Amino acid sequence: MILHERARAKINLSLHVLGRRADGYHELESLVVFAGVCDHLYLDARAPASLVVEGPTAATAGAGDDNLVLRAARNLQARAPGLRIGAFRLVKHLPVAAGVGGGSSDAAAALRLLARANDMAGDDPRLMEAARATGADVPVCLSQEARMMRGAGETLGPPLAPAPVPAVLVNPRVPVETRAVFARLGLAAGQAYGSGAHPHVGQGARAETLLAALRKARNDLEDPAGVLAREIVDVLAVLGAARGARLARMSGSGATCFALFENRHRAARAARAIRRDHPGWWARATLLG
Repeated sequence: MILHERARAKINLSLHVLGRRADGYHELESLVVFAGVCDHLYLDARAPASLVVEGPTAATAGAGDDNLVLRAARNLQARAPGLRIGAFRLVKHLPVAAGVGGGSSDAAAALRLLARANDMAGDDPRLMEAARATGADVPVCLSQEARMMRGAGETLGPPLAPAPVPAVLVNPRVPVETRAVFARLGLAAGQAYGSGAHPHVGQGARAETLLAALRKARNDLEDPAGVLAREIVDVLAVLGAARGARLARMSGSGATCFALFENRHRAARAARAIRRDHPGWWARATLLG
């Protein structure tokens, strides 16, 4: 039996950098949601451990031991002796090194698949331990639920279940290295950064309430990423000018940006127009929630 999981794009609606910790990691506060667009991961638990990567963005995704799917599988196996891994097939649709957590979401999908194949409970603590060992964004991708993420990704708030919001995601197909973006901030270990607390977002927030909170929030990596990749500035300008767009911002460390729209019709129309006028860009209309 072939098992299947969707690895949905992770979108940082906000990303506040609070400072740099003594261990070198940056202290963050971020509202994370998930999009309808996704990669697809399949597992044949009867076959020997392996990974095949295919799909529109497979060429830049990395294969073998460099891919987070196998790294997550091995991290779980180290915590669950006797765990069957099997053969993975990853179909990549999300852009790579793009600030949408594609690799992290793939890794989280691998952990969910292995839990199903090995009759592990979804809340087995070894799953979260393996997620944290695999990468900073993997824990929040494990349940694919909207929530606040803090620290270096290890501290998760409760699920927020906001109302779905129509959006357009755009990536100029320019990879941006996360490490380089954070380095551009120039923070020394122990140095604080940013100002103002993150606005409160309650459970089940309606679209208008969520938008009001986001307008008081920010992405502190937007400026340094825009210096490294001027295309981000261009994408934000295009999204901000789209009819019906209510907020445009970069996700994560870039280069993917998003705009929130008042309805799905205008989001779909904007995505079509962007693909027509900028055929080299990746642009998708979706729902965030």
